[in-house]
Amino acid sequence: MSAQPYVVGVTGGIATGKSAVMAILADLGAEILDADLVYRGLVQPGQPLLVRLGDHFGHEVIAADGHLDRRALGAIVFSDPARLAELDALTHPAVRAEIDARVTASAAGIVAIEAVKLIESGHAAACDETWLVVAPPEVQRARLMSRAGISPEEAERRLAAQPAEASRRAVVDRVIDNSGTPDDLRRAIEALWSSLPPACLPYRLDTLAT
Repeated sequence: MSAQPYVVGVTGGIATGKSAVMAILADLGAEILDADLVYRGLVQPGQPLLVRLGDHFGHEVIAADGHLDRRALGAIVFSDPARLAELDALTHPAVRAEIDARVTASAAGIVAIEAVKLIESGHAAACDETWLVVAPPEVQRARLMSRAGISPEEAERRLAAQPAEASRRAVVDRVIDNSGTPDDLRRAIEALWSSLPPACLPYRLDTLAT
C-alpha cells in the first residue's frame, strides 16, 4: 500500500449523478470525501466561515436558529455571476484545506473526492486523476427540481450558473455518461475501478472469482 492514498476527483454539473458514482465507489472500497458535506460542516453555527459569509452577504443568509440559510444565499449568488464568484473565493480555500488534511490523514488506498467545482477551485491539481459525470440537461433539471423542491425558474438559474461542460471535458481524465440505467453506471464505474493502480485497490474485481 502506498504511503499516500491514490486520489480520484469526481466532478460534474448539478444533478448529473455524482452521488450515485460515489456510492458505487464506496461499495468498491474507496474512502469518500464529499466537498459539499465538508462545506456544511464548516458553516455550522459559530464556525469562522459562517461568520465570514454573514459579514459578506448580509445577515439575512443566517437563519433564526443560527444556521446558514442556503436558500437565501442561493437566491443571491445563483442570479449574479459576480456574487457567485465572491462566494467561491470565500469557500473554496477553506473546503480545499479541510479535504487535503483528511486525505493526508487517511489510511485508505483510494480516496474519492466529490466536488461540483473540483476543476474551477484548483483542487483537481491535487488529484491523481479526475472523472467528469455528465447527463442530458433535461435529466439534470428534473432531478434538481425533484430533490431540492425548487421552481423551474430557479432550476434554470442554477443550471445556467454551472461551468461549461465542454471546457471540463477538455481537462479531465475520464468522462462518465450517466444517461443510462443504474446498472449501466455501475458497469462503467467497475471498469474504471479495475483500471486504477493495483497496489492501491483493496481488491480487483477481475480476481474475485479466482
